[in-house]
Order: sequence, then structure tokens, then C-alpha cells
Amino acid sequence: IQPVTTGTVRIGDVEITSAPERDVDRVRRDDLGYVFQSFGLLTALSAEENVELPLRIRGVDAGERSTRVSHLLDRVGLAAHAQQRPTELSGGQQQRVGIARALAGSPRILLADEPTGQLDSHTAVQMIDLISSIAHDDGLAVLLSTHDPSVQARADRVLEIHDGVLRPA
Repeated sequence: IQPVTTGTVRIGDVEITSAPERDVDRVRRDDLGYVFQSFGLLTALSAEENVELPLRIRGVDAGERSTRVSHLLDRVGLAAHAQQRPTELSGGQQQRVGIARALAGSPRILLADEPTGQLDSHTAVQMIDLISSIAHDDGLAVLLSTHDPSVQARADRVLEIHDGVLRPA
């Protein structure tokens, strides 16, 4: 999270602009999930291990990690590919692993940076369907950046940055 230059940002009960760094770190770790345009997967790890990694970092016990990872991979349609490494998966499959990893810690907010940017149009629709379904089912807020008008059309609210100013589209 970049430093705020004006205004305030509150996530849950934490005012990010004035909170101690340890509180901001906790918000980053516990309340935010990240989906990257370039997937951000570790190629030395399997799909399962990539999804499990944030849970290991948090110290979640092995049984709970296993259950959560299996559930998430099933939810994104990749249970059968759990042991495959990213290089053995298609772009759409890699993005679904990235989504599962972002959801592993049960975040309040999903930040998705061009999640369809490297996908064909059919797979892009599938990814937006998946993100929309999860957001609806889990009560998750999604902040998604895109240049794709078809993705923008699916949003509840669209904002744009014009000359450095955030405004309604």
C-alpha cells in the first residue's frame, strides 16, 4: 500500500493514514487479497503450494491449511491440477490459482490489477464470472483495475483516473 498524500483511508477499524506500521501490515496480511495481472505465482511450487503459502506465513495449522486449500482449488475448478506447477497450466488456470491464493486468508477486500489483461476474451469472461460469484457469495468488496470495456460493464460502480483525479466514469 502506497502512502496516502491527502485524505484518509479506513479498512475495518484501522485508519491507515495514521496507524502504526504494524497495524498497516496486519491489514495488508489479513484484510486484503491481491490478484496480479502477471499471476505472481512461484514457479517452483505447485498450484496447491502457491495457494497454501499465505496460510503458512500466517502460521495456520496443517489440517486447516489442507482443508482450505482443497476447498479453494475446487471452488476455482482446479482440484485436479493441484500438483501441477504454473508452467504446466494455461493462463486462465494460472489466474484461477492466483485468485484462490488471494482468497486463502479470507480477506475483506480483493484488489485485482488487470486480472483479465493476459487472458483471451472467453477466459476473461470466466474470470470475471468467478470473481463476481465469490464476491457475492462471500460478501467480498472487489477493487479491480481494467482497460476492458466489457469488464467495466459488469461492475457495480466504475471510476476513472483522469489527469490524476479519481472521478465517476
